[in-house]
Amino acid sequence: MRTLISKAPLAAALRKFAVAALATAALCTAHAQSVTVNVVDVGGALALLQDAIEGYKAKNPNVKFTFTKAPAPELPGKIKAMQSAGRTDIDLVLGGLDILSAGIEQNLWIRILPDHSAKFPGVLGNYLPQALKMQELARDQALAVVFMPGGPLLEYNPDKVKQPPTTPQELLAWCKANPNKLIYGRPANSGPGRTFMMGLPYLLGDKDPKDPINGWDKTWVYLKALNTCIEYYPGGTGAVMRELGEGSRDMTPSVTGWDINPRALGVVPKNYKIAAFKGFTWVNDTQYMMLPKGLAADKQAVVLDLMAFLLAPAQQALTYDKGYFYPGPAVKNVPVTMAPQQSQDVIKEFGRAEYADWIANRPHAQPLDSQALVKAFRKWDEEVGAQKLR
Repeated sequence: MRTLISKAPLAAALRKFAVAALATAALCTAHAQSVTVNVVDVGGALALLQDAIEGYKAKNPNVKFTFTKAPAPELPGKIKAMQSAGRTDIDLVLGGLDILSAGIEQNLWIRILPDHSAKFPGVLGNYLPQALKMQELARDQALAVVFMPGGPLLEYNPDKVKQPPTTPQELLAWCKANPNKLIYGRPANSGPGRTFMMGLPYLLGDKDPKDPINGWDKTWVYLKALNTCIEYYPGGTGAVMRELGEGSRDMTPSVTGWDINPRALGVVPKNYKIAAFKGFTWVNDTQYMMLPKGLAADKQAVVLDLMAFLLAPAQQALTYDKGYFYPGPAVKNVPVTMAPQQSQDVIKEFGRAEYADWIANRPHAQPLDSQALVKAFRKWDEEVGAQKLR
């Protein structure tokens, strides 16, 4: 009697092998010819990754790169228009949850996992535990490349703020007593701004921190009250830090990287302090790598190869940088001792001793998922900052 054997596993294995073989062939073809990869940086991740990308270029001299920056609210429409016209001039997008979420909502991104899992063996197991939680938000359409615990924290000028607030209520009282001296960026394109917004439901005891429409009653009341003593909301965190450093503002919600890096660069004085809210929950942050749909096979093969290169430990060690996204690495077993000496020196001089304790002992939460985040941005724009955006 003949035994019947299912052909499904064999067929699946053959399909996987064929996909990998095609990708390898496309990569070999691309490397034999000159290929230009157009990279768009939305969230500032290029500051952490450019040295590593230059390292890839050195190993692959036929691959050239162009780098541009774009604000998160504008890029999805641009990509959508390109795809509708049957062309894509953007090959790799680096950005945070804002651009990731908008792109998922508009179906802009190539599905990376499991479609291209052969290029990234064991990638999910290599992530740090909290970075893996952030990877879940990508819905397989991006890969996390750098990680930081985020905030919300309060950064302040100690010459002007003698007793920093330790609760949202104390912050509101201070803001009303010092009008126009508190500032934060529009959440839709400011990491510290959205981290502050997403951290408030935990601090205020809202009924559902993951539901900005039906679960944030206390948060929206609070943000509207805080709005009465804030002059305006910049369209980016860089402008916030310039005003803080120049002395026109005395305090801002912050995160680990935006605390360390501007002080290391001299934008904010070194002696500025950081404070934590009592009982706060970290709202973690990540920058992702995303591929727009419509890439030619040679471009796609090179970009996937680059992404795998950027997730290797040697390249991840470069993401300590000057503390911009502290600590930086998204994968395991990349201690600061692997980083360039300059990075080690910056972290030693401008890092905070209290960070290690807070990171280890305070709870961590994922940010809102893509759909909820878009809703939160829209509600904040319409009901909180609509008349005060610049």
